[in-house]
Amino acid sequence: MASLQHIFDSHAHYGDHAFDGDREAVLCGLAGGGVCGAVTIGTDISSSREALRLARRYSGLGLYAAVGIHPEEAGGLPEYWEEELALLLEKPEVVALGEIGLDYHYDDMAPKEVQRNLFERQLLLAKRKGLPVLVHDRDAHGDTLELLRRHRPFGVVHCFSGSVEMMREVVALGMYVGLGGAVTFKNARVPLEVARAVPLERLLLETDAPYMAPVPFRGKRCDSTMIAFTAEKIAELRAVPVQELLDATCENAKRFFGLTC
Repeated sequence: MASLQHIFDSHAHYGDHAFDGDREAVLCGLAGGGVCGAVTIGTDISSSREALRLARRYSGLGLYAAVGIHPEEAGGLPEYWEEELALLLEKPEVVALGEIGLDYHYDDMAPKEVQRNLFERQLLLAKRKGLPVLVHDRDAHGDTLELLRRHRPFGVVHCFSGSVEMMREVVALGMYVGLGGAVTFKNARVPLEVARAVPLERLLLETDAPYMAPVPFRGKRCDSTMIAFTAEKIAELRAVPVQELLDATCENAKRFFGLTC
């Protein structure tokens, strides 16, 4: 693959234990792989603090933080989670509230009403702070859309897994669509339809690193440089040059996160 530039990873988890052995080497190597920026994301108070720490340490490399509480954590929240989260959102390195949302995939998750309450409270908090939200939606399309319609946040549905019709409604609400390695998977069908149809000005590229590595790295640890393979697939589907797609999605990410660099 030819050398590519202007890769912006809108959703990664560089605080994950998968990077404990070589985190600094990975982050310091991103620029050499064409990465101009990335957002590292928290899923609870502890990992949100770690995202902030990393963004501070590697700010010169274009690393930013998002803080939030994932639906998987909805069942065991600390008593003062909202106050602690609000304090983290005041930090200049924090560019979004996330990862938040709904996940109905597993039977042992927090009850749906508990997840919905947590999601709604964080949507309201993001509005008060004037920050975008990074929305997780797994097997919960109906309830996710209902809350998005009700609160109309500025945000992105990350790792988008809905239909083209849902994508159009998300875009009509003023939101963005995040696509990652799933578009390269062998049995991908709906993600490909979404990748063709989503308006270019509402598309963000992501990895969900260390997860969701694209083909030919599927099953391996993912990092932001691998967006090149996702971009190549989407560019092919849309019949545009891959660098043109990367340039556009980089500008989208800067606009979305309010970055001026």
